[in-house]
Amino acid sequence: MSNKLSSSLPTDREVVLGILNNSDEALNKLYVGYYPMILQFILNNNGDEEDAKDVYQEAIIVLYNKIKSGEFELSSKLKTYIYSVCRRIWLKKLSKESKKATNVADFEDIEAVETDMEMHKEKDLQFDKMQEALLLLGEPCKTIIQDFYIHSLSMQDISEKFGYTNTDNAKTQKYKCLQRLKKLFFQA
Repeated sequence: MSNKLSSSLPTDREVVLGILNNSDEALNKLYVGYYPMILQFILNNNGDEEDAKDVYQEAIIVLYNKIKSGEFELSSKLKTYIYSVCRRIWLKKLSKESKKATNVADFEDIEAVETDMEMHKEKDLQFDKMQEALLLLGEPCKTIIQDFYIHSLSMQDISEKFGYTNTDNAKTQKYKCLQRLKKLFFQA
């Protein structure tokens, strides 16, 4: 599955390098990769497909110009950056169309987007840290934690899968694993 993903979606670094090297392929993959997310956002916020295309086009131009001018720093995931830029563009358009919108509201929107982006950035970092901690955790803990929290297996299923004599033993093991994960997570 990861192979399929990597072939359709370039890494953030590949996009930045691609744009610097005038690669049409990098731009095309960028269009295909993140447009559906923006389309969904615009449709959910009083816009149509035409609006989504315009906003996405504008955001890609902003990104392109930032990368070309050397001002772009990959401090958050590209997906987060594109989403935030599109959101900002769309909120500005909406507030311009609405006669009731005041400059204060517009300013608050932009501030909200900045905060939103910070939150996304923070979540990205936390997620990366958690991935790192899980890798360091090793087996069987890594699989037990993933089975329980990600794959929603019951303690009974986990107990059988790992050959514990009863679910209490599996729970004890899961608890120990969680303690180790916490330790690793806050160290990372």
